Amino acid sequence: MAVHPSLSALPPAAPIQQLHHFAYKARDAEETRHFYEDILGLPLYHIIQSDYVPSTGEYCPYTHFFFRLQDGSFIAFFDLGDDVAAEPSPNTPPWVNHIAFRVNTVEELENAKIRLQAHGVEVLGVTDHHIFKSIYFFDPNGIRLELSAQLADAVQMAKESTTAHARLAEWTARKQQWRQERAAGKTAEPLKPQSNDRPEFTPGSGAA
Repeated sequence: MAVHPSLSALPPAAPIQQLHHFAYKARDAEETRHFYEDILGLPLYHIIQSDYVPSTGEYCPYTHFFFRLQDGSFIAFFDLGDDVAAEPSPNTPPWVNHIAFRVNTVEELENAKIRLQAHGVEVLGVTDHHIFKSIYFFDPNGIRLELSAQLADAVQMAKESTTAHARLAEWTARKQQWRQERAAGKTAEPLKPQSNDRPEFTPGSGAA
């Protein structure tokens, strides 16, 4: 078990204001620029190029380029000049790892779907998540993207937040019991959650 230091002995947590950027590997910078700027409408905003990685000092020539969202945050990519896309995780379903962007309205969401499909992009949805609606698609680098239009207001989201810790604690307790049963050979099945918030979706629907 990890040893946790006393929080009172540490400086206060820095107030994290917003997402600065996500960064991924790109197979080709221009291919990626076309998708994010010409199709999704995110402007190319900044480029960093170097032969060495500042954080590690290792030699790896790269072009690092950023697309700006409306709130000032970015999604960024590295073109390493090898024309090779990043490989997906072998133990993770392709729908799990993704990044979701928020749009203002369901109408904008539907318009984005039309625009993507006109460019030959396969789109799933519109999917109803109750508190928001979403569409799903992959970028040229194999990254799963989601566009979401919020339905719930701030009051409903604040109400949701009052139960989040208790629900996670219940899951954690059940998972500890499941680990013990698995170690004893009593179960080989994955742990199922204690409740099903989405009973209207059947297995294989692709919603997430």
